[in-house]
Amino acid sequence: MHRIIKTLVSRRLLVAATACLVLGCMTSLRLADPQVLTSLRELTFDYYQRLKPRPHEPAPVRIVDIDEASIAEIGQWPWPRTRLAEMVRTLTDLGAAVIVFDMVFSEPDRTSPRQLTAALPADSDPALRAALAGLPDHDQAFAAAIAEAPVVLGFAVTPDETDGSPLKLTGTSYAGENPADFLDPFNNMVPNLDLLRAKASGIGSFSVSNDDKEGIVRRVPLIISDGSELYPSLVTEALRVAQGERGLVIRATGASGEADTGEPAVNALKIGAFRPPTTSAGELWLYFNSDQKHPERYVSAHHLFDPGKAAELVPFLEGQIVFVGTSAVGLRDIRATPLGEQVPGVSIHAQAVEQIIFGQFLSRPDWADGAEVIATFAAGAILILALPAIGSIGTAVLGSLIISGLIGGSVYLFLQDGLLIDPIYPSVTTILVFAASTALLYFLTEREKRFVRQAFSQYLSPDLVTQLEKAPEQLALGGEIRPMTILFMDIRGFTPISEQLTPEELVSFLNTLLSPLSDAIQAEGGTIDKYIGDSIMAFWNAPLSVPDHAEKACRAGLAMLKVVDRLNGEDAFGFKARGLKAQSVQIGIGLNSGEACVGNMGSARRFNYSVIGDAVNVASRIESSCKAVGAELLVSQETKDAAPGLAYLEAGEIPLKGKSEPIKLFALVGDETFRSTPRFKELEAAHLHLLQALSENNTVLARQTLETARSCAPDLAAFYNRFEATIAVSDPAQDASSAAQ
Repeated sequence: MHRIIKTLVSRRLLVAATACLVLGCMTSLRLADPQVLTSLRELTFDYYQRLKPRPHEPAPVRIVDIDEASIAEIGQWPWPRTRLAEMVRTLTDLGAAVIVFDMVFSEPDRTSPRQLTAALPADSDPALRAALAGLPDHDQAFAAAIAEAPVVLGFAVTPDETDGSPLKLTGTSYAGENPADFLDPFNNMVPNLDLLRAKASGIGSFSVSNDDKEGIVRRVPLIISDGSELYPSLVTEALRVAQGERGLVIRATGASGEADTGEPAVNALKIGAFRPPTTSAGELWLYFNSDQKHPERYVSAHHLFDPGKAAELVPFLEGQIVFVGTSAVGLRDIRATPLGEQVPGVSIHAQAVEQIIFGQFLSRPDWADGAEVIATFAAGAILILALPAIGSIGTAVLGSLIISGLIGGSVYLFLQDGLLIDPIYPSVTTILVFAASTALLYFLTEREKRFVRQAFSQYLSPDLVTQLEKAPEQLALGGEIRPMTILFMDIRGFTPISEQLTPEELVSFLNTLLSPLSDAIQAEGGTIDKYIGDSIMAFWNAPLSVPDHAEKACRAGLAMLKVVDRLNGEDAFGFKARGLKAQSVQIGIGLNSGEACVGNMGSARRFNYSVIGDAVNVASRIESSCKAVGAELLVSQETKDAAPGLAYLEAGEIPLKGKSEPIKLFALVGDETFRSTPRFKELEAAHLHLLQALSENNTVLARQTLETARSCAPDLAAFYNRFEATIAVSDPAQDASSAAQ
């Protein structure tokens, strides 16, 4: 028997070691992430775009296309700059909001009289020279037209050595690390003529990112750097000039509220009213719709030079961001998209502007790589652990479910939120781990394994053996560490209330209050840990997993406040009917999120399912701070970050009993519906100005913004009394003067 057991154990270890070796190699390969994996991953994302292209909506974006018909009508490209000047004036007359050239004018117009004069032989007719000298210069005419219109010019980044440098017209500011210090710098560029760029309203780079040998464009930079300065892209400048903005703001690693991933990265840009998310390199993931299915995006350039046709274009071009580019094959500005289409390069910029305007973004979040590595390892590890317990067939079913979940989850995240998460590599790893394990088991055979099970059944009941195999930890006390949200609730002024009630009335009072409060907790999936006199302790994410446990806990807290308001309004406690002093009941609620230990705790004979840990202690201390802060519902930074869609007001750094450092707390004042109301937006703006004034020790501005905030939310008077006290401490002289008056 011992020999059989030893053999079985050694074979299981061999199978597990082989599977672990395969899993370790695959996980290491994913961590290294060679270019071939990146290419395969992005092919998956291309398929997602074909599965669901960006929904088409009429956008204030148009393309004036220098197409084959225009070249046949107007003549060979490049056209005289006088033609382009005429185009600019026509577009301006038609009401274009901004005119964006997806091309560079780096050399003088060769058809300009000045250039023709220079090309004449030395012995040419003086009269001819004089006649040419009297004609207007084409580049000056183009520059004059640019000066009178909102025109954005482009410059090209090139690997070739040049002596040009960009002209920066856009002011840039950044929060966090300076992106110029970590973005890959460009070394050379092709600028426009000084005469032209001096008159432009904006200048941006029209270079795009070709991600593979096929030249598929999946991202476009929104900012670039030469190593010392930051420059906008053509897309960024088009949006900036269209809004009349003077600059843009960049959020990078180290900015307030931005997570530090260990490597500097760009997180987002603010271009006037628009805040497109970016990759760490400041690029925008492009989300395409079909160019071929939406030709209304284009206007053939030659129509602008036909007065009859041009007049018909007023409703089409008025108030639009107009890109000028080319689709003519001979001009070699054709790009490939993830949809499998070949489109003019100008379409890339136009579609980027469209998706920013409509907020239709794709995003590969900072945590995507980490999540994919974890999914790769976790999927393989689950199979390794499951194989000895449920056998090959059960593991195959489990593996199929895992792969279906990975692919289905990835597709769901793309369809719902535009997130780009790769399911293919974890799925392939799952298949390889299973194949390696089952191939080895085929040679080691399952027959002896069945014999051993039969042998053990002679000593233990099959049911007990099965139960212990599945969960042997059930015999021991202990718990597990998991992320949770903990709630503490306490009745304010409970002692004065209890002094006015008989014991029977006090029990009735508590039952009347705690029953609906408990219902509110359980309605949001919470687990009530215990009742402590007039207090409730509850938690989320155990024993069942609740992915959005922080948000559910916040909603439960808001519902509890509504319950108390309803009970007070109905005089459910009978205070008024009995003529008691207490006219209403108030509660304080504290919420905190963090890792805690949850499980069966106590003695071997008597134990409870409960939760312990520092996160629990912090939640209790937060609840105790409600009265001092003047808020009914306080949450920690961790809870706010985990449920960002609700209406919060920062209470500041609050010292907690037993903690050496104060922590930042937030008053939760409403749900996402309230957050979107004009009232809260006005209140939030006033509150942020108040916090800024306090941080700058500007007591005059602080008092003004405090009054504004109070007027927006009279029901938060107690909350803002604390800020008034803070202002008084900051400026005791002014406070004393005010008191004297």
